[in-house]
Amino acid sequence: MPDQEASSQTRGRQAERLAGSYLERAGFKVEARNLRLGGGELDLIAREGETLVFVEVKGRARLSLVAPEEAVDLNKRRRLVAAAEAYLARQGLPTPPCRFDVVAVEFGRGEPQVRHLRDAFRPGE
Repeated sequence: MPDQEASSQTRGRQAERLAGSYLERAGFKVEARNLRLGGGELDLIAREGETLVFVEVKGRARLSLVAPEEAVDLNKRRRLVAAAEAYLARQGLPTPPCRFDVVAVEFGRGEPQVRHLRDAFRPGE
């Protein structure tokens, strides 16, 4: 299944580009992309005003059995929180207000559909 894996990676990169552009048009400032820290990966780190936003991007085919945002399960959320904590510790600055968002991108015929779920989860949920 190397072809499926390659197309999945391509779709993932495309979803991350679309999510970044979407957020920037919405007034966010994207500060970092694809950081691996603390046993997890942070797809996008952005600022919305004073709030630091850790963004998980999920892309799926429109006909997939599972919506993209449903793939952010408890284990994935724990890895994201650990990576965010490692990022904040590495910054060595006072911790700003933070939140976790999910941007879901569905691919199919026509333009990809982008959904932004603000404050999608909180640490410990």
